[in-house]
Amino acid sequence: MIIMAPVLLILLGATEILQADLLPDDKISLLPPVNFTIKVTGLAQVLLRWEPNPDQEQRNVNLEYQVKINAPKEDDYETRITESKCVTILHKGFSASVRTILQNDHSLLASSWASAELHAPSGSPGTSVVNLTCTTNTTADNYSHLRPYQVSLHCTWLVGTDAPEDTQYFLYYRYGSWTEECQEYSKDSMGRNIACWFPRTFIHSRGRDWLAVLVNGSSKHSAIKPFDQLFTLHAIDQINPPLNVTAEIEGTRLSIQWEKPVSAFPIHCFDYEVKIHNARNGYLQIEKMMTNAFISIIDDLSKYDVQVRAAVSSMCREAGLWSEWSQPIYVGKDEHKPLREWFLIVLMATICFILLILLLICRIKLVPLRQKLKSSVI
Repeated sequence: MIIMAPVLLILLGATEILQADLLPDDKISLLPPVNFTIKVTGLAQVLLRWEPNPDQEQRNVNLEYQVKINAPKEDDYETRITESKCVTILHKGFSASVRTILQNDHSLLASSWASAELHAPSGSPGTSVVNLTCTTNTTADNYSHLRPYQVSLHCTWLVGTDAPEDTQYFLYYRYGSWTEECQEYSKDSMGRNIACWFPRTFIHSRGRDWLAVLVNGSSKHSAIKPFDQLFTLHAIDQINPPLNVTAEIEGTRLSIQWEKPVSAFPIHCFDYEVKIHNARNGYLQIEKMMTNAFISIIDDLSKYDVQVRAAVSSMCREAGLWSEWSQPIYVGKDEHKPLREWFLIVLMATICFILLILLLICRIKLVPLRQKLKSSVI
């Protein structure tokens, strides 16, 4: 072992020297990749593919590639493989470049760029849809054990400002590897599709993939320009309100409880807001919490309406939309007195008033009588 130690040190030193000789410098010339292509593989999805340059000088080094997206949105990244999938809108066209690189901690050696481009799809200006918006919602599916929750999709849009009157639009969505065409449309007064409804989709409510939506169209008078858009689920998912909200008053304690919304997310994945409105003085109290119960100290002379709403916590996905408020629950005493109490109050006030009038009448009649008695005595 003592003899082997110097030998190992010598081998390690030789390896370091060899690697130093192979560091990127002016001794090696990098050539750009060849056969760079861009292929549309789905809605708002392309595959970039290239090949190493066959004339590239071969050395014992690990070559990498730098990919630069030029349009529609600039981006760049590095990869060791010769293909890359990209999710992006395509109605504005798409262009990208790739080059060979060799780098270490101290320097970077790079080839020239190889570029490719997809032109924007044809169509007359002003004919594509505008203001495309989409929302998803989760419902329970009691008939399926494999997918106990179903996600619906609802999209709306406005007709292009220069679209002919006979224009008809058609919507498609892609989530992951699934693509579907809309079958249920809502129409405007001219019979043009302006909204779409998917009661069941292949969207996973807890998924993190992009939702791609494409709306194209047709007309006898003009070529309709297509329009595509990408959505993140957390930004469009309309959470359901909490279930079974209850509220009880014991003395001055208001106890509120509820159950998590219909959702594929587990119970610990929700934030809640509780809204308590005092009907007597109009005071509004809103509290945020992570549990499904809340206790508040109140006065016992007011009537309250209670509502709760929910949102998926940032612990489980990016922050998104709040649900609608639950239906109001009314607890406490009414600020108006019961009719019987008002009747008794009015009756007592009337009796007191009559007695007061009688007393005044008696006093008025007694004054002359006292004067007559006094004069007779004199």
